[in-house]
Amino acid sequence: MENNTFILETLKEQVKPALGCTEPIAAAYAVSAAKDLLDGSVEKIEIVVDKNVFKNAMGVGIPGTDQKGLKTAAALALVCGKTENKLEVLKDINEKHIYKATELIEKDIISISADEEINGLYIQVTAKNEKNSAKVIIMGKHDNIVLMQKNEEILFKDMPDSQGKIPSCETIKKFSIADFVAFSNNTPLTNLNLVKHAIEMNRKLADAGIKEHPTIDDIFENGKNNNNIYYKEYAKKITYAACNARMTGYPLSVMSCAGSGNHGLMATLPIAAIGEAKNIDEEKIIRGVTLSLLVTIYVKAFTGLLSPVCGCGVAAGLGASAGITYILGGNLTQIEGAVKNMVGGITGIICDGGKPGCAFKLVISTEAAVDAALMALNNIFISHNDGIIDKTTEQSIKNLGRVSTEGMTNTDETILDIMIKKCP
Repeated sequence: MENNTFILETLKEQVKPALGCTEPIAAAYAVSAAKDLLDGSVEKIEIVVDKNVFKNAMGVGIPGTDQKGLKTAAALALVCGKTENKLEVLKDINEKHIYKATELIEKDIISISADEEINGLYIQVTAKNEKNSAKVIIMGKHDNIVLMQKNEEILFKDMPDSQGKIPSCETIKKFSIADFVAFSNNTPLTNLNLVKHAIEMNRKLADAGIKEHPTIDDIFENGKNNNNIYYKEYAKKITYAACNARMTGYPLSVMSCAGSGNHGLMATLPIAAIGEAKNIDEEKIIRGVTLSLLVTIYVKAFTGLLSPVCGCGVAAGLGASAGITYILGGNLTQIEGAVKNMVGGITGIICDGGKPGCAFKLVISTEAAVDAALMALNNIFISHNDGIIDKTTEQSIKNLGRVSTEGMTNTDETILDIMIKKCP
């Protein structure tokens, strides 16, 4: 496949609408699919997930409710889940659905456990009634059903060769930042309607978040509207508002990136906000966001879909720095330098689950991304002699991936242990 065609197909594969935090929603998707195999008649549900799905789903709000977590998502999927909507499986829930879901939770028909030996995204749902059972497994990506089974009959099976390895994510590792810049510059604008839609969809959630919490305006509005402080604060405001709304369960879909709605917000909104504030041409903004999304996907190929490192802050933060540098007129060297500045600056942010506090991490990452871009535009780059920074941006990202996958093997277990001990 020709490079630009592959990049475009990867963009379409990795940038998708999602309603709610993608970990509980992916579980809801699997539950809904299992329910369908039993024609809606389910008496018991057993859910087994990897430690990262368990961690990310514990504290996050479910859209349209004031409740949190996997059990709520699973119960709602039993009541009103629409499998055909995939990561928008809980679209259009109402108070009646919430009441019925609460009844199911009280009946204690849903059990959830984490298998700490599993690496990579994994969700297994077993549904049973008096006569039949059904099993659905998701692996590798949040919407990637790899097994559907009713009783002993396997209806569908497409297990990956290596757990958590998606072919497109492995192939994209062979590309470079220069490839993504070239694609963003040269692909016909008509190919990027998905990106335009992502900006519009994610901005709609930001506007809703500001309306819900008007004090956000007072917190982040500083400086005159013709200086870098204003642009930075405006970008932080828009990004925080969207993430906070999403994590507290506001019932609007976002355009996700690399399986995460917060990645999608971070990879789009800071660039779009700065572009808006500086009256940058819409096409330039769309192409800058395209670059940001591609860099985010590239980084995630090395750090892993779910990892001890905060993906929305770090991976998407790297993407945002590239996109911001791009729309502000940066050349390839400056774009690469901005990304290296971010690798050297924010690598240590950990992921301690999906929750409203993620919005604070996105604020930190937005500020860092703007600073990294402004420094790069002035040809200020962290030296390759520093820490994990290497001579090339690509190798620096690979080093970040090693820190995440090899260097933090016990981090998730420790975080999860702390979180579980806090549970009542």
